[in-house]
Amino acid sequence: METQFFRRGLALAVLVCAISGGPVVAAPSHGVAMYGDPALPADFDALPYANPDAPKGGRMVQGEVGTFDSLNPHILKGKAPWQLRFLAHESLMGRSYDEPFTLYGVLAESVDVADDRSWVEYTLNPAARFSDGSPVTVDDVIWSYEMLGTEGHPRYRNAWEKVERVEQVGERTVRFTFNEDNDELALIMGMRPILKKAQWEGKDFADSSLDEIPISSAPYVIDDFEPGRSVTLKRNPDYWGADVPFMRGQANLDEIRMEFYADGTAMFEAFKGGALDVYRENSAEKWDTQYDFPAVQSGEIVKSVIPHQRPSGIYGFVMNTRRAPFDDWRVRQALTEAFNFEFMNQVLNGGKLPRVTSYFSNSDLGMRPGPAEGRVLELLEPFRDQLLPGTLEGYTQPTGDGSERNRKGLARAMDLLTEAGFTIENGALVNADGKALTFEILLANGDLVAGTEQAINIYVSALQRLGIEPRVSRVDDAQFKARTDAFDFDMTEYARALSLSPGTEQRYYWGSESATQEGSRNWMGVQSPVVDAMIDALLTAESQEDYIAAVRALDRVMTAGRYVIPLWYRPDSLIAHSAALKYPETLPAYGDYLGFLPDVWWYDEDE
Repeated sequence: METQFFRRGLALAVLVCAISGGPVVAAPSHGVAMYGDPALPADFDALPYANPDAPKGGRMVQGEVGTFDSLNPHILKGKAPWQLRFLAHESLMGRSYDEPFTLYGVLAESVDVADDRSWVEYTLNPAARFSDGSPVTVDDVIWSYEMLGTEGHPRYRNAWEKVERVEQVGERTVRFTFNEDNDELALIMGMRPILKKAQWEGKDFADSSLDEIPISSAPYVIDDFEPGRSVTLKRNPDYWGADVPFMRGQANLDEIRMEFYADGTAMFEAFKGGALDVYRENSAEKWDTQYDFPAVQSGEIVKSVIPHQRPSGIYGFVMNTRRAPFDDWRVRQALTEAFNFEFMNQVLNGGKLPRVTSYFSNSDLGMRPGPAEGRVLELLEPFRDQLLPGTLEGYTQPTGDGSERNRKGLARAMDLLTEAGFTIENGALVNADGKALTFEILLANGDLVAGTEQAINIYVSALQRLGIEPRVSRVDDAQFKARTDAFDFDMTEYARALSLSPGTEQRYYWGSESATQEGSRNWMGVQSPVVDAMIDALLTAESQEDYIAAVRALDRVMTAGRYVIPLWYRPDSLIAHSAALKYPETLPAYGDYLGFLPDVWWYDEDE
């Protein structure tokens, strides 16, 4: 069912296009939307899911599995705590997680977009300041975009390549002119972190690690850190943007401390012992059976369930198609058939969690069951000869019989492997050259998906019954990042969250160029003209109907590509936390997503 907030963000598109034949003409405004106008007026008080009356103060200690060796989250080198990118840095515009494709001013007091969206202008708030008290200037903005687009993490480069020029056109105004027709670029360019140019003069930005703490204008600054073990953020008492409408009710905590643990078990024990104030739980079975410790019974710890309306994303085990035999879709399907999801879900989750059925499942953007129809079929038809089986006809994830041995699933897998040229010799599955089929399953110490190791143990047993002897390798976080950045793996754990406003980032996720771009999210190595065409179609859609159809078509192509063996997803988030930590009654449509914990939480001294 189409969600109300999705309709609210997109329903104006048809009317807009009928009247103007294209995007609306935007005068300088407090916000910008992909279709129509932002839902909140210029004089809005705060985001609907923030509490502008929330008290300031208090402390939150949260855990993270793994380690870190960098404090710069904007470069490829090293591993930085993931939340630094969001808590310790600020951009021109901020995303509302109650409206897809809608941004409101933060560092920018206004935004102006060309009639044809060929350029966008942002005018800085005159009060904007870095944490050292110096003003944020247009020069800082231009330098930040140029540096991130050329020396920064690859995630910034795709959009930067679409900028024909960036220039100062007023005392506080910067204009970005684009070299391609892509309406989303006017929004994307408002979402880059702004850094202080003077800090990096004479220094190698791309080679920084723990030696330099990036200066930003954000409400939090890095106060202290112990390499690999902890990072402490303090709220800047002189934060310039406390009265900016977008920021009211956000950044309420005086201190946020991130503690790092070797594994999930150690982190959970630390939470039970009172060392941590908050814990996100991914296992339904564990949530029901292991949260009866004293702090829960006394009420010191509260269990909160946060619903959401966002897509499932893709979670599971990705296969690297740059390497044989994963370049054969029949082998990928066979390995998926051998994956006994129903049995694993019962063992690990009590059978309670739904399976990820496609990249955008659990949303109106997800592919519809059965054959492609209507506009989706029209988009895919020109590529009929290039599509894998199931794309047009309809593809569903294989199901097992629920038993541990899953004989029918293994039989289907063997049929496909035989078709792909493999046979059994002396108990081993070999190809036509007599070479045994074996591959490495790479796992990180910090599992991305709850139950990863248990699921792999069950999976390995199934593969062995097919004559396949996989190697399971566990490596530390630094090695895992280095290897996945370089696509140096056969199969590995994989998690990609997807939003209700997919756009240009899809090229970075699965576009052909990203397949050879180290550090990209295209771990599976997709290089498909069809995928590229569907991404182009969603980026150039001029109506709600065309946009949704393009995303659904992309979802079909990616799902039928059999690149990922999917696990489960949660239609909500499970958060156990100190009773002193509170969040607003009104929840964002995205639920527990970026911009929720800890952004809009506060500390209640009376608890």
